[in-house]
Amino acid sequence: MSERPRTTLLRNGDVHSPADPFATAMVVEGGHIAWVGSEGAADSFADGVDEVIDLQGALVTPAFTDAHVHTTATGLALTGLDLSGAATLGEALERVRAYAAARPGDRILLGHGWDAARWPEGRPPSRAELDAAADGRPLYLTRVDVHSAVVTTALLDLVPNARDLRGFTPDGPLTDDAHHAVRSTAHAAVTPAQRTEAQRAALARAVSLGIGSVHECAGPLISGEDDLTGLLRLAAEEPGPRVVGYWAEAFTSVNQLAKIRELGAHGAAGDLFVDGSLGSHTACLHEPYADAPGATGTAHLDADTVAAHVAACTEAGVQAGFHAIGDAALTTVVTGVRAAAEKVGLDRVRAARHRVEHAEMLTPEHIAAFAESALTASVQPAFDAAWGGDDGMYAARLGRERARTLNPYAAMLRAGVPLALGSDSPVTPLDPWGTIRAAAFHRTPEHRVSVRAAFTAHTRGGWRAIGRDDAGVLVPGAPADYAVWEAGDLVVQVPDARVANWSTDPRSGTPGLPELVPGGQLPRCVRTVVAGRTVYAA
Repeated sequence: MSERPRTTLLRNGDVHSPADPFATAMVVEGGHIAWVGSEGAADSFADGVDEVIDLQGALVTPAFTDAHVHTTATGLALTGLDLSGAATLGEALERVRAYAAARPGDRILLGHGWDAARWPEGRPPSRAELDAAADGRPLYLTRVDVHSAVVTTALLDLVPNARDLRGFTPDGPLTDDAHHAVRSTAHAAVTPAQRTEAQRAALARAVSLGIGSVHECAGPLISGEDDLTGLLRLAAEEPGPRVVGYWAEAFTSVNQLAKIRELGAHGAAGDLFVDGSLGSHTACLHEPYADAPGATGTAHLDADTVAAHVAACTEAGVQAGFHAIGDAALTTVVTGVRAAAEKVGLDRVRAARHRVEHAEMLTPEHIAAFAESALTASVQPAFDAAWGGDDGMYAARLGRERARTLNPYAAMLRAGVPLALGSDSPVTPLDPWGTIRAAAFHRTPEHRVSVRAAFTAHTRGGWRAIGRDDAGVLVPGAPADYAVWEAGDLVVQVPDARVANWSTDPRSGTPGLPELVPGGQLPRCVRTVVAGRTVYAA
């Protein structure tokens, strides 16, 4: 006979559950929620459970899902050379110098996170400056958006054909094919042991922040098959967050999609690039960049390729998806999806819950098309926090008027577009409560959503994005994926100035959430549980 599932009673806290907005207790049996209710009713369970946890007033919520992560790159940034905190070009070069001196045995030095738009010098390091800082060694440094990189001469010498590829510049950041070529060589230098160490570090950071699931966005131009299969194997063997894998390769027939199942991936989606990024001037636009006259970015896929991919995935029962940021790229996506729907049927396309990553430069017509095709928008509110506003990078690239149209979350929700929130880590850090705050306090006020809506998109939204409507919420029968938090007063926050910005009135019947005003302290995770198993305890 099988062993009886272990039961746990959590009591004397606040349990965020639509089943009972005043819940203070919860029973977990095995890997699922068994009961949610009040403190008085909890007494009847106390003698029949294996463990009682006194929450001492702590908040219990569903664990977060980060819907867009690059796990190995995140771990390498956590354990290696991270330039995201460098305030000046000089400081960045000094960090390179110190890192190179500390790693004499590395065949290729790897780093991430520089952002010249934030430096007073206003420019990336030159190749000569990098050569000097790295003492003539091969060095690969990705920009914060990971769509361009600066490299040393020694690394270019290992990839001699890079100088003949699209995106090569003699002394500036590499983009497009040139970038992909040097990236492949740089990543090949990472040993299996280094890769596993980086993946463990990233997954450990995720659960320490109350993240119970991550969507890994892998692909041939990003990380490689061994990286994805190694990560999925690690996640299956060791305690940590659930990992849902995506493989970003375009397919034209149902037979080709056998590769997705062989890799253990959930879908042929994620960073299947239709374009690049705004920071690197590679997002594909209908009108030129404001700070690069004549430049409209780079198109990697056309509408026919999008249509063929979506049709094949739909027929195979596999989720499709794309990376699209610029308005021209998003036009390509919606045109292709509509063409696929004409071939295989709109209802089948809608049922497949295909997804689009980032989806930043949406027009009202794009939003309507997303809603029509039930496309999930996998979005990163921290992008707006980092680069939005009238004086941010977006405004520099596009001009203030176009920049104000980016990331229109409120309009997307009004139209019925499903949202799943994530970080695109290491582009922006794993930080779920910070992500929710960024959505609720969007730099463009008309794009703000309520804390509750953003919270739902960062918990239940990630599960719905993989076709699971029974998870990401604390109700009986749902998976026992939850986090316990030290938090202040719980409130009901909304972004619309026409109503009260926050309320603690219990008569609303709405479960409260931590107050997330800018500058305030965010909740601290003290426990993360996945499938009923504690994977992190402070």
